[in-house]
Amino acid sequence: MNFGTEKISTLFQKIFIPTLLGMISLCAITAVDGMFVGHSVGSDGIAAINITAPLFMIFTGIGLMSGIGSSVIASLALARGKIKSARLNVSQSLLFLSIFAVILSALMFVFPCKTAYLLGSSDYLLPYVKTYLLWILPSFVFLMWSLLGLFMIRLDGAPKLAMWITIIESIANTFLDWLFMFPFGWGLMGAALASTIATIIGGVLTLGYLLYKAKTLRLYPIKLGLRGFPLFFKGIANQCRIGSSAMLGEATMAVLMFVGNHVFMQYLGDNGVGAFGVCCYYTPFVFMVGNAIAQSAQPIISYNFGLGSFERVKESVKIALSTALGFGIATTFIFSVFPPAMVGLFLKDGNPAAELAIFGFPYFAAGFTFFILNLTSIGYFQSLERIKPATFFALLRGCVFLVPAFIFLPKVFGVQGIWLAMPLSESLTFAMIALYYLKQHYQQKTEKK
Repeated sequence: MNFGTEKISTLFQKIFIPTLLGMISLCAITAVDGMFVGHSVGSDGIAAINITAPLFMIFTGIGLMSGIGSSVIASLALARGKIKSARLNVSQSLLFLSIFAVILSALMFVFPCKTAYLLGSSDYLLPYVKTYLLWILPSFVFLMWSLLGLFMIRLDGAPKLAMWITIIESIANTFLDWLFMFPFGWGLMGAALASTIATIIGGVLTLGYLLYKAKTLRLYPIKLGLRGFPLFFKGIANQCRIGSSAMLGEATMAVLMFVGNHVFMQYLGDNGVGAFGVCCYYTPFVFMVGNAIAQSAQPIISYNFGLGSFERVKESVKIALSTALGFGIATTFIFSVFPPAMVGLFLKDGNPAAELAIFGFPYFAAGFTFFILNLTSIGYFQSLERIKPATFFALLRGCVFLVPAFIFLPKVFGVQGIWLAMPLSESLTFAMIALYYLKQHYQQKTEKK
């Protein structure tokens, strides 16, 4: 693929389709867990997994922050012919993510009960949460390898390989979920173990590519010493600065689940958390659609921005936003019209948590179009290294609007208000992005005059 000369729509399609399929396969790992757990353990098992979900969001957020930052820097370096710099950047990111995952996982392994309570577990759900947590923790370092590796495999010109790695991971998880939970009867431990083994497979495959098969972005040895450490920390700081809004985007998911779990527990108890958990199994799919659009446009935008081809940058943005709008409308329609069928994949008919989820799903899905558009818009700012607007809008949707909405809407609208917190936050954020764009557009027209 030639990011500088090939037709933009063709480039975007080549990257987007395998990226979307790969990301959906990655999301399917957690969703399949939920389906098997819902039918073997019940709503208590789903509630327990949902309580641990913010951990996945934290690790994924850090992985995306470093991965996107590293990808943008590597894209710009490749556009300028600095191949060694691009390779070194990837190696720095891999080392940083590995150290972070090992340290944080070890702390949670030592203090599982405190971690469970911090995440919002009740005394009743504690045994479930603790079991799942202890068996899922070993997967996080391999998750980091996958997150970074998939970015670099796409940038290295092999998006189909990235797709197949995630599909293999998803198939392995599905088979192991069935094996461990039904023939073996291992319950939540089986679900966590299946996810861990599948994630290890994905992590090892991506690392193997970066070590032995990469065309351009093969890992470069890092020299850590008196000179090496300052360069290492400078590189990581730059990656984190560029990718910080991606981490905040994932943090929005963590805040959504963390605060949502507490609010649902307060108003509706364990069944409320179970109902919210079913909806949260689908939310990562919506997140990954927006992420796939943003990540598919990112190397095209960053590369052409580095070359100074600004018309190609504009065309890339138009295609990305049009794709986001189309997928957003389709996703909102599907999730609003078919909640009984979608909830039925996770919980049996008549389950109190299932009835609550069917009631709340249409309200919750109202925000999905804005959700996808916001992720795509923030991804555009990241691709141009425009960190301030990217971070500002990520903070708006993640904290400034979402947390107050969860607190105050239930007091005004009751239970419906809890479900409407996310849609309100996303729609307000989109309005702010639109106002920012109009202001920038007006200023540019004024300067030309």
